[in-house]
Amino acid sequence: MATAVNVNVNGENHCDRAGEVKRFDESKIGVKGLVDSGLTTIPSIFIHPPETLSDLKPKPKPQSVVIPTIDLSGPRSTVVEQVAAASRTFGFFQIINHGIPVQVLDRMIGSIRAFHEQPTDVKAKFYTRDIATGVNFISNVDLFLSKAASWRDTLQIKLAPTLPELENIPEVCRDEVVEWSLHSETLGERLMGLLSEGLGLDTDRLKNTTCLDARMMVGHYYPRCPQPDLTVGIASHTDPGVLTLLLQDHIGGLQIKHQGEWVDIKPVHGALVINIADILQILSNDEYVSVEHRVLANPSEEARVSIAVFFNPSAREALYGPFSELTSPEKPPRYRQFVYHDYMRRFFTKELDGKTLTNYYRI
Repeated sequence: MATAVNVNVNGENHCDRAGEVKRFDESKIGVKGLVDSGLTTIPSIFIHPPETLSDLKPKPKPQSVVIPTIDLSGPRSTVVEQVAAASRTFGFFQIINHGIPVQVLDRMIGSIRAFHEQPTDVKAKFYTRDIATGVNFISNVDLFLSKAASWRDTLQIKLAPTLPELENIPEVCRDEVVEWSLHSETLGERLMGLLSEGLGLDTDRLKNTTCLDARMMVGHYYPRCPQPDLTVGIASHTDPGVLTLLLQDHIGGLQIKHQGEWVDIKPVHGALVINIADILQILSNDEYVSVEHRVLANPSEEARVSIAVFFNPSAREALYGPFSELTSPEKPPRYRQFVYHDYMRRFFTKELDGKTLTNYYRI
């Protein structure tokens, strides 16, 4: 199976990278297919440059920073204060008592795992870089743009403005995705209200900016990597939208950059991870921060699964910039206005390289 891909596995960098990337993509087997072939060294297209690899090595001192875990069942004023503080300081936080039953979370993780662990020929029917149907299976969204590929496969499904035709959603996860879409919409609206109030704005300020109306789900699968010190699961990046809601299993590997150091976000069963994305940093005029994060390559025998829902504005031709209520002569706008469609086009024509696009629009 994987031998037909004919990718270079000796780690040399003089290979025809473009050709190898093309062959890997056209094989439609994904990283899981490479693992199933029994390889013991990773193909050279997955080996990251020394400056990336040197940053993967853990620091000798113990980690003392822990991102906040917020109980959404607390008094609203307290929750608003905690959400705003975490969004200003870390850009990430975990939430518990969020209203989604733990059984729903477990079923969702199980269904995405089940999709990725189907036979290769079954998954290959969904493998395409075209998301016209609202559903596609790929390995590395930036495969043809990045200096090195990352060790993961992804199932992408558009959740909103409209869900894909049900027959286009893989049967093995269809019911779970429909259920997850409803829960994520409800929770997303709740979070947007808390975040709006945390900025001193009306509860519906973000909602009325269409920030809830376009949602994309990605179901990531990180199989065991035979050389986790040579690659990553996802390269360092910031998210381009408004807000991200993440469900992760128990394996771990997600890290955020805080005060120049990489901090682990340890999985908490039943919790969800929330992070501020670039557009919300801009809308808040730097009150909230969108921070770099990454996923380490998985050394475990058990594959890691995570499901992210990206909340994006649906008004793609509208102008975006700092909310006028958050600017003044004492605190002028820190970003120029831009068309959201242009912003997303810039994001998807570059690699995930840790360089936020917010700086491009900074005044």
